Amino acid sequence: MLFICDGATDPYFNLAAEEYVLEKGEREAFLLWRNEPSVIIGKNQNAYAQLHLPFVQANHIQVARRLTGGGAVFHDLGNINFTFITDAPEHDQIDFARFTAPIVANLRRLGVAAILNGRNDLLAAGRKISGNAQCVYHAGDGRRRLLHHGTLLFSADLSRLSGALQVNREKMESKGIESVVSRVANIRELPGYSGPDTVEAFLQNLADSAAVDYGAAREYTLEESAAIRQLAEKKYNTWDWIFGQSGEYRVSREKRFDFGSVSVSLDAYKGVIRRIAFSGDYFGAEDTVRLEARLMGVPLEPKALTAALAGCEKYIYKSTSEQLAALILGQ
Repeated sequence: MLFICDGATDPYFNLAAEEYVLEKGEREAFLLWRNEPSVIIGKNQNAYAQLHLPFVQANHIQVARRLTGGGAVFHDLGNINFTFITDAPEHDQIDFARFTAPIVANLRRLGVAAILNGRNDLLAAGRKISGNAQCVYHAGDGRRRLLHHGTLLFSADLSRLSGALQVNREKMESKGIESVVSRVANIRELPGYSGPDTVEAFLQNLADSAAVDYGAAREYTLEESAAIRQLAEKKYNTWDWIFGQSGEYRVSREKRFDFGSVSVSLDAYKGVIRRIAFSGDYFGAEDTVRLEARLMGVPLEPKALTAALAGCEKYIYKSTSEQLAALILGQ
């Protein structure tokens, strides 16, 4: 089995690396990796419904979308990610036990009585320490490959996890798949844990154990890194992939400005406005219905909204396009 333990911490690079190994790899592979602060949403999730975007942006947390389904997860350098890549079995049956077994065994050697629960999480002392997801990937040459990956919370900032996934459920109705923010814990804080104190040493312990089973670890070659970066730029670090895959959602927001209160309600699909309406006690020389018509079909992206809202002071007196774009986006 190919074993890669690369030092890259860019979430877009690391997610692209999984797809690269799925597509190009001819062997089974095991990957260990970490990400800078980021929220990784499932392939089928609505990004706008899952994230508290003002918190995410204020705390410089990157947003990425992965190939597998399941719920949103928070990554930072206190979290270790592991990936298994194999040829897919014919029956397409999801099998979390097969791939979490070596992780569970290693945790138990460190004093953590981890178990796989009924769905896709690893629990210890009744707390979630790992979330896992799988998918079958169809490579360009016709091969069917299986991707299994999971997290291992070691010393993650759990306050940022809850802040990043906070959603105003009273004002948002989503038809996407919603995450459940479970009770979580860091491995190093669990009773009975007897392993390394730092995340770097914990990662090395995992790597040493994997090397016994799979052979010595290596990093990506220069050629591989260049191809992975290109994939990250063209797919994983794009608005179309991260936000443009979102399903239907409806949101209403209100804010008081110096020029009056403004409410906005909108429907969107795949990150594009399908219906929008303004109301409030503001003044305007022209009816906002014309402004609303200009916003139809505009993506929920700051630059696009700001451009479409140019001249908005005619409709909402003394307003700026930046103010209204921020209101629409909940910033």
